[in-house]
Amino acid sequence: MSCSVARPLDSVTVSSSSATVSGIGPIPEAAPASLCTREPHVPADRLVAEMVPPPRFDSVRFATYIPDPNQPSQTEAVRALSGFAAGLGGAHASGSGRRGLFGFGRAKAPKVPAGPRGVYLDGGYGVGKTHLLASLWHATPAEPSLKAFGTFVELTNLVGALGFQKTVQTLSGHRLLCIDEFELDDPGDTVLVSTLLGRLVEAGVALAATSNTLPGKLGEGRFASVDFLREIQGLSAHFRSLRIDGEDYRHRGLPEAPAPHSDEVVTKAAYAIEGASLDDFPHLLEHLARVHPSRYGALTDGLKAVCLTDVQPVPDQSTALRLVVLADRLYDREVPVLASGMPFDRLFSEEMLNGGYRKKYFRAISRLTALARDAGRLA
Repeated sequence: MSCSVARPLDSVTVSSSSATVSGIGPIPEAAPASLCTREPHVPADRLVAEMVPPPRFDSVRFATYIPDPNQPSQTEAVRALSGFAAGLGGAHASGSGRRGLFGFGRAKAPKVPAGPRGVYLDGGYGVGKTHLLASLWHATPAEPSLKAFGTFVELTNLVGALGFQKTVQTLSGHRLLCIDEFELDDPGDTVLVSTLLGRLVEAGVALAATSNTLPGKLGEGRFASVDFLREIQGLSAHFRSLRIDGEDYRHRGLPEAPAPHSDEVVTKAAYAIEGASLDDFPHLLEHLARVHPSRYGALTDGLKAVCLTDVQPVPDQSTALRLVVLADRLYDREVPVLASGMPFDRLFSEEMLNGGYRKKYFRAISRLTALARDAGRLA
């Protein structure tokens, strides 16, 4: 099925004399973009260069993290991570990739700091783990080119693009590697990344990670440190686990998922907002199957808002997991989402919400709900 935007401009009320959409205001001359027409190709060097905190977390710092006063573990996590960052100052732990004066010979390798060279942030979704992980990246005293930040999926995509040995070579000179949402539910990729991390630890790279939970473990609690440390096998001794209790901060005192808008309101807004996209939700889901998830970030390049009509429950788990990745990329980039159809908290079936990928789906609902609130001003 070909992919198209939700509704043509002639299906809404437009004042031809003033080039405005009724109730919205002036509209740009061009029609809104469509995600369905984009098939980006991302070169490997861009994958490496973009391993930095996403725009949403570009300005976060430990000082901007607001601990829940009822959760002392959050305050303790800030203290521990601040000390960990300070301990990463100075030259690279192994001295690899560094030369002496005028580039001749190698600088003397400094003494490796005592204690674990990795931290694992252990907590439920929405307690601010990514905020803290990005704050650690910013606080580590090293040039941005010597620090890397990415999701587990982005790291596996990097290995796929560069090859294992080239990825080891590329990252071995780094001071710190931060991995958000370590995918414990994919055994093959877990082994691949664990092997990669082992090589990087040998090279003196410090590690920091968050993770999801394993299928079948979700009913046993919200925390995954035991699963994480077991799955990374020989690397467990290199990690200190920091448990972060709390509720999803995106819903502290905030309303539930906002009610969807009408097709007319969404379409008008898409034409009125420069840099907005407009797509029919079922068609967009079909298009996502033709674009590798590693390119979903590039798929959203330049967008100021995403407008979706006819939002429906996702039909199957493969489609749902692709939507989770897109939701993550939109949230990272702070792109508001204005939608008609069903509210976002009804995207996933009860079977999905009770299955092995439950945490991913709840994270997607949480993030899309936050973006829908952000889009409220657009309507």
